[in-house]
Amino acid sequence: MTAKEIFELRKQGRWEEAYEAARALYAEDKGLYACSAMFWTAVDMLRERANEDRMEEAHKIYLALQRLSKVMDDDKGWIRDAMKNCDMLLHKGISRKNLVDNGPEHLQIGVWGEELAASFLREKGFVILQLDWRSKHRDIDIIAQDGDCLVFVEVKTRRNCDYADPLSAVDYKKLKNLRLAINHYVKYHHIDNPFRFDVITIVGTPSGGTPEINHIEDFRIF
Repeated sequence: MTAKEIFELRKQGRWEEAYEAARALYAEDKGLYACSAMFWTAVDMLRERANEDRMEEAHKIYLALQRLSKVMDDDKGWIRDAMKNCDMLLHKGISRKNLVDNGPEHLQIGVWGEELAASFLREKGFVILQLDWRSKHRDIDIIAQDGDCLVFVEVKTRRNCDYADPLSAVDYKKLKNLRLAINHYVKYHHIDNPFRFDVITIVGTPSGGTPEINHIEDFRIF
């Protein structure tokens, strides 16, 4: 498979296939295009492993990326920026694990809810691109790909509905902050394909049996 075909797999969100094809190509060819395919598919896989909380695998990929980045031209700074983002993903993954293990109970439930929502979306065929993406003091819980559509997802988790439905927390102020964060992401990444905003509400706890999950697609935000 050629580097061009590998990059086409990346565009389709077929990260695993692209990565394995790039490894095969790189084993036989250490040229510019093979190195580029190997580097960028490895970046994809590090992100996927970090999102799946497979941090040991993500760290091994990061070490390989460090070696590869030293032999690649980076006149536009793209390699440097990618390595910086990978470093942030590794640290964020470790921080999330520490939060789940040792953080305050309400924050543990929030992180558990986000990870449960990500698993729920994967089962529906979504490709998870990022968890807990931040823009200054604003954040987007999940960024995913649903076919050709980019999906921004807000996750609201509650122990129960005794005091308020979790959907009620997606209020005017929250929607305003989400609009700003989504606009920032779309402009920064030069997104020109369709995108939408979804809300996932979860009622339950990690040890409380089967949680209730409600997925609201194309929630009005703009």
